[in-house]
Amino acid sequence: MSDLQKLAVRHLWMHFTRMGSYEHGELPVIVRGDGCYVYDEAGNRYLDGLSALYCVNIGHGRAELGEVAQRQIAELGFYTNWSYAHPRSIELAAKIASLAPGDLNRVFFTSGGSEAVESAWKLAKAYHAACGRPRKHKIISRYLAYHGTSMGALTATGLPPLREPFEPLTPGGRHVPNTNSYRWPADRDPMWAADAIEEAILFEGPDTVAAVILEPVQNGGGCFVPQDGYFQRVRDICDRYDVLLISDEVICAWGRIGHWLGCQRYDYLPDMITTAKGITSAYAPMGAVIATDRIAEPFLHGTASFIHGFTFGGHPVSSAIALANIEIMERERLCEHVRSREAAFREMLDSLRDLPIVGDVRGVGYFCAIELVKDKGTKETFDDQESEELLRGFLSGELYRRGLICRADDRGDPIVQLSPPLIADTEQFEEIEAVLRPVLTEAWERIVKRRPAAGLGSH
Repeated sequence: MSDLQKLAVRHLWMHFTRMGSYEHGELPVIVRGDGCYVYDEAGNRYLDGLSALYCVNIGHGRAELGEVAQRQIAELGFYTNWSYAHPRSIELAAKIASLAPGDLNRVFFTSGGSEAVESAWKLAKAYHAACGRPRKHKIISRYLAYHGTSMGALTATGLPPLREPFEPLTPGGRHVPNTNSYRWPADRDPMWAADAIEEAILFEGPDTVAAVILEPVQNGGGCFVPQDGYFQRVRDICDRYDVLLISDEVICAWGRIGHWLGCQRYDYLPDMITTAKGITSAYAPMGAVIATDRIAEPFLHGTASFIHGFTFGGHPVSSAIALANIEIMERERLCEHVRSREAAFREMLDSLRDLPIVGDVRGVGYFCAIELVKDKGTKETFDDQESEELLRGFLSGELYRRGLICRADDRGDPIVQLSPPLIADTEQFEEIEAVLRPVLTEAWERIVKRRPAAGLGSH
């Protein structure tokens, strides 16, 4: 174990990590990045098929962003946006407004995604109260959806294992079905999941529901895409009951699914957008709530204010980096690149459908998932012990050992998730397949095929 690993094991409390796994084992220590690749302390190279965590959109090693940060620090390292402003946050807010659809013209900066979701829910409550509807406080979200881990955002998150250790949560959350049609009956109405939102609003009472929060493509569970017309139906439902629609685009904005904002991909106009991650390509922490003029209006006059904020919201260095990040994306036409190459990326993933362990492939842009099954015909999934053995006992470590970083997850049914930097192209697609195919084949041999045949396909 290297000195860095010893220090990490002794002092670094990692996020969402079984710390005991590294008491006697090797801890991955990533020391350098270049384009679509990162390198560990031993010099081994890995294709970053997850963009670190869906966020290094322009790729690693962009030295010009360091130069931008250096210039900004020399000019103004920090000043707050509490009753003051500084040039970079002003310019960034204007730039975001110019890229956002409709009248999404007001930008409230945060330090990250959970803070953005927390802020959007608070803003929804405050907006309704300012308009004389103080009982409207509840939020509706979807099963398996991940919206963050702060106490308010955790209420919206639809993953019981993340919620249960911290209950009781902030009151007011309600969850509805997601759009995972792979596991729907063949004759189900394609608008079923959208209509479930109306049912939930009516059950809770329209005068108590403040907002619905949805991702354009749902991350939790593995890249669930909406049915045609889903968001248009949801928009109509929200308008009917005076409920705000929040588009959670912490992942789906900034080119991840081929557009500046994810709602543009599916042609709907939310009342608020929450975003983070790719806004700076994670070269500095930043998040934001983008709100319509209508939502901002009650807070713009007289003694009114939105009584909420964060010390580092709109940090000058993060703002400067975000502006430079967007400039790079414009200069290199990365949204257009994703749209032009997503078919090739998807074709590569679809080619894995011939493997017996691959049940479904889904997603859009550079944000896709492979669902793993025990039986393709019945869509039988793995039990908890099998998932543990499949994902943590074999897949995660073996993919990494062979030079591919991606996400093997079972917060829903077991999946492998891929979200490469937006600069990825044919060479990287081929590398991904060259690792995935043999590893998934071996996973089937090790985890599934060796089990008694009578156990396959049964429930």
